[in-house]
Amino acid sequence: MSRPHQYHQPNAPDLSDYDSESDLELDIEELDPQTAADDQYSHGRHQRRSHEADRQIPLRNLRVGRTRNLAGQRRADGYNTGNDDEEAVRGLLADYSGPRESVDPDPDHDSLGNHDSRKVRSDSSGDPPARISSRFGFSNLLSRSSKPVQGASSNTQDTNSDAASRNINIGQYPPPRYPPNAISNAKYTPWSFLPRTLYNEFSFFFNMYFLLVALSQLIPPLRIGYVSTYVVPLVFVLSITLGKEALDDIARRRRDAEANREEYTVLRLRHPDQRKSKQKMKDHSLHNTSSPSSFAPGRLEVIEEEEENLESVTVDALSIRSRDLKVGDVVKLNKDQRVPADMVILKSYGLDTGGTKAESETRARLSGVLEKAIDSAAKPSAEYSANSRSESEEHGGSKDGTYTEANDSAGETFLRTDQLDGETDWKLRLASPLTQSLNPRDFARLRVVAGRPSKKVNEFVGTIEYTSLGPQNNDKDPSQQSARVPVSAPLTIDNTAWANTVVASSAAVLAVVIYTGAQTRQAMSTSSPRSKTGLLDSEINNLTKILCALTLTLSIVLVALEGFENRESMKCLRVNLDMGKSVYAWFIERDRGIADTVVRTSTIPEELGRIEYLLSDKTGTLTQNEMELKKIHVGTVSYANEAMDEVASHVRHGFSVESPSLVTPSSSSQASMTAPSKTRTRREIGSRVRDLVLALALCHNVTPTTEDDNGQASTTYQASSPDEIAIVRWTESVGLRLIHRDRQSITLQSVETSQIVVRVLILQIFPFTSEGKRMGIIVRFLGDIDSPTSTLDDGSEIWFYQKGADTIMSSIVAANDWLDEETANMAREGFRTLVVGRRKLTHQQYQTFYERYREASLSLQNRDARMGRVVRDHLESNLELLGVTGVEDKLQKDVKPSLELLRNAGVKIWMLTGDKVETARCVAVSAKLVSRTQYIHTITRLSSDVPASTALDALSILRSKPDTTALLIDGDSLSYFLSHHRWEFVSVAVLLPAVVACRCSPTQKADIAYLIRQFTKKRVACIGDGGNDVSMIQAADVGVGIVGKEGRQASLAADFSIIAFHHITKLLVWHGRNSYKRSAKLAQFIIHRGLIISVCQTIYSIAAHYEPNALYRDWLLVGYATVYTMAPVFSLVLDTDVDEGLANLYPELYKELTNGQSLSYRTFFVWVAVSIYQGSIIQGLSQILVGSVDSPQMVSVSFTVLVINELIMVACEIVTWHRIMVASLLGTMAIYIGSVPFLGDYFDLAYVWSWGFAWRVAAISAISLIPPYSVKILRRTLKPPSYRKVQGI
Repeated sequence: MSRPHQYHQPNAPDLSDYDSESDLELDIEELDPQTAADDQYSHGRHQRRSHEADRQIPLRNLRVGRTRNLAGQRRADGYNTGNDDEEAVRGLLADYSGPRESVDPDPDHDSLGNHDSRKVRSDSSGDPPARISSRFGFSNLLSRSSKPVQGASSNTQDTNSDAASRNINIGQYPPPRYPPNAISNAKYTPWSFLPRTLYNEFSFFFNMYFLLVALSQLIPPLRIGYVSTYVVPLVFVLSITLGKEALDDIARRRRDAEANREEYTVLRLRHPDQRKSKQKMKDHSLHNTSSPSSFAPGRLEVIEEEEENLESVTVDALSIRSRDLKVGDVVKLNKDQRVPADMVILKSYGLDTGGTKAESETRARLSGVLEKAIDSAAKPSAEYSANSRSESEEHGGSKDGTYTEANDSAGETFLRTDQLDGETDWKLRLASPLTQSLNPRDFARLRVVAGRPSKKVNEFVGTIEYTSLGPQNNDKDPSQQSARVPVSAPLTIDNTAWANTVVASSAAVLAVVIYTGAQTRQAMSTSSPRSKTGLLDSEINNLTKILCALTLTLSIVLVALEGFENRESMKCLRVNLDMGKSVYAWFIERDRGIADTVVRTSTIPEELGRIEYLLSDKTGTLTQNEMELKKIHVGTVSYANEAMDEVASHVRHGFSVESPSLVTPSSSSQASMTAPSKTRTRREIGSRVRDLVLALALCHNVTPTTEDDNGQASTTYQASSPDEIAIVRWTESVGLRLIHRDRQSITLQSVETSQIVVRVLILQIFPFTSEGKRMGIIVRFLGDIDSPTSTLDDGSEIWFYQKGADTIMSSIVAANDWLDEETANMAREGFRTLVVGRRKLTHQQYQTFYERYREASLSLQNRDARMGRVVRDHLESNLELLGVTGVEDKLQKDVKPSLELLRNAGVKIWMLTGDKVETARCVAVSAKLVSRTQYIHTITRLSSDVPASTALDALSILRSKPDTTALLIDGDSLSYFLSHHRWEFVSVAVLLPAVVACRCSPTQKADIAYLIRQFTKKRVACIGDGGNDVSMIQAADVGVGIVGKEGRQASLAADFSIIAFHHITKLLVWHGRNSYKRSAKLAQFIIHRGLIISVCQTIYSIAAHYEPNALYRDWLLVGYATVYTMAPVFSLVLDTDVDEGLANLYPELYKELTNGQSLSYRTFFVWVAVSIYQGSIIQGLSQILVGSVDSPQMVSVSFTVLVINELIMVACEIVTWHRIMVASLLGTMAIYIGSVPFLGDYFDLAYVWSWGFAWRVAAISAISLIPPYSVKILRRTLKPPSYRKVQGI
């Protein structure tokens, strides 16, 4: 988390907007702004340095100050917002659905170029006439100036430029023009659809081949038959493919439209007479352009009118669709609402900190006492709050609360960012103190300066400026009047809410849109969708090149163009494959075992059967992101499952007190020692358990909130880490409930008696960091509700509690002999372990620590390091070890067996997450991603400063034992390897059975997918559920999206959408296997069907002395490729070699598919040989047995054997019969027999019904079919395929 906000007034350039229609002539010297050194508002959580007024004067105030110098004071001092206005705005914040407002974009919105006021003064100070003639442009005020300021850019700066900072005047009308805030996962636009799809289609050889053949028919000497016989099949093939692509993309657009139609409440700030004032200013300027002094009487009225307009801003609540949001819009966000664009948080309305009515009354009774006690603690944060309040009053606030509304929440809100960066921890976000105390209608006087759009989700630099309208009075000398200096504050990542995050707090949040659409962090981290081509398509494309070469060779040999008759074969090949893919998609979507699965890219289902690498997200994909504390250990005893009842018993006894007394660590220990009927050992164990539970109930950053659930008040917990929520829920389950938490105090209640039993004041908090891996808190216990003490030297107890990773805490806690062993045992069980310790501080020790800590917090250099050193020296030594906790991150359903099955199927699994290293390690172990026999080699914190030999040594360890070693690497080290040792890293990593990469950005995830594909040439699948996974999903050969709790962006961008991780096993092992095997068999049969008829034509041409005559003409040729063979061949898409149970029982069968043996050059040439043999036998024997080369009798025998041969070949290849297969075979044979009487133009019908026809057909068919089938049976007997082995056949 970034450091707290710092007020500052740097000597920054003025970036006010510039309206080309108006400007103001000013003498720069009259303003006399003294350029000051940089103001240092350097404060941490505990301290803020004193303020010096900044001398930078914004343009609006320059304008107002200039006119006041000329005309004197005409208005009352100060600007005040009443409580009535605040209550009115609160009413507007309720859920409201108002009329939508149509806003036309500003046709030409410019902003003043970046210039330094000091430079302008210096450049114009030499010559008085030059100073008098210096001119500035001011927004919406006066006429155009004729001469630019020397040293400033003469060209205005386009606010749409990404190369410079953008100025956002909140509530500006019309709004500046920036990209529309629309989500788009579509692959094509209406203009790019045809060019891109046609390019993809003609990248396939056979489509290009048909195109060239069709074009050749436009040349009369090359024309053979009708041109339509060439063009129509090509158009038909392209229409099917393009139609499927169009339907898929239309479906994506419809889903995008659903997200873009989501409505949000926008607070529209209106200036009632803004346009009239601007027009009035323009009219007046036409008559006053020569003399600077002539503008005062008339122009002053216009300026005063504009200031009055600013004071009379109205706020309208409108319901606006997500896609219609504009930069500068103020949006109201509620709990569980998706953030639609990149925003800066302006205001957060207070959290309900939980509790019943009685508890609220108790807290009210304690509030006055707490204020006194907190004041006595002399905390730096208290000083900061006081200084902040005084400064707020100085700049227009008041002590009556005008600018201090919502201070109870301090602008806090929590965001869930796992859809953006993959991190499970909730992120605490803060409204700037400058805007948190403002009335929303005062947002019209705010300006945000933000940097150029960036993909860095963890970085942001900007400023926000608030300008008050109240003048500073000087009645004696009006020339010395000046406008009030505006207040600026920095903006950091802590003040932002990026698109696609989700509001987790119950508070309402007001935020201003700063980036929209394609300029959001989410969109810039997402790659553009690409058209994906399956590996099988590429293999078939290569085989068709060979097929065309064979036919071309035959054509050349025969000195004819008969080889082109094979065109029907390749046309049918593409049509049948595309239709088969649609059938596979239909099967997948209607499989009840993987209900609600959606196939979004129907062109690559067979790719599911070739996956060798699976890249998976963690949060929401492998885990539910729901934590549960499952085990604790207190040194001699561990508690888990049913034993937690004994823990609850100890808690009930240790925290049973009579009001108004409160429990302290000392009183709890005394109560345990005086407990009756208990042995000494049992009393000691009970005391340890109570101390551990108390520590867990206090050492956290959890805030309870109360929500109304169907009229019933329910308490929920909010925190930046789900681990902490799990721990606090566990303390409640054993009897100690957190009912109140703010920045000053924590209140605990006994679940059994509903009485407040513990109340502490928070003196210091040390939050968790990735580097420190621990968090701590210093608290002061109150001993009595009615008469709590108010000074630190009255005997009240001060304790320091700390919890953290065992690797860090083992050196901080006191010496012991059980910590390492117990944490190792919990880690092996897959638990996330935390070690808990405490230390009691005397008042003198705390005062000494506080003074040193405060001194370190004021350091300008190495502040964090110095503060950490103070904590280590004064607190983190010899802590009392209280115990160890084991928290389980709940896995998704059936994750363990799914990962094991995929691993046995030969799939190497990589887990890519944005989460912490320790979290990823625990999940990898608990999910069985890393087996017990594998060693986890960890590589972290590598950078360019590390010698190359060190990095390469780490890789050499992996290379020595690749089969038994898993890699755990963090994002920085991964970035180092990808930048400096790219190929060395990937050559080792792809050999490992499992790789876990932590702290990965969305871009890094996509880079890894590209790298594996590029290096291995293997099929890579990526699966995720968040918006941060979209780039990875689109970079994969097969992208699988899970419909997550927080959104559907990943599922919308994926090729396949599922609802649970374990569905991917069936998707790959069953549907992937079937799709690939079926497509391979279908492709080979279609090639065989086309090649056999080409061989028959060749034999006929040779026998006919190379005459260019067709063997089968017109309908015979068309009918053979359609009604006589198409249905039986296409029915192969229903064939399965094993059933689903065997596919899951023997996942090793899937491993064979990755070798591509079902369709390879070997199988292709086998089918070519079979086609040549059968074609030669059919045509040769037909001519020999009939005794004629060119007669209707020969054609009738040859064609009939050809059809029967194809039908029987299909039957011989079927492994599992389906009723549709039987129907297609019998039905096709019946259709052929029924059509024979209508084939009199081609057959000798009298001969067809003779016995001579029958025996010749039977003999030729037997000679054609028996030898190939016998060879097949023999090969299966000698070397049976794996699927027959598992079937026991």
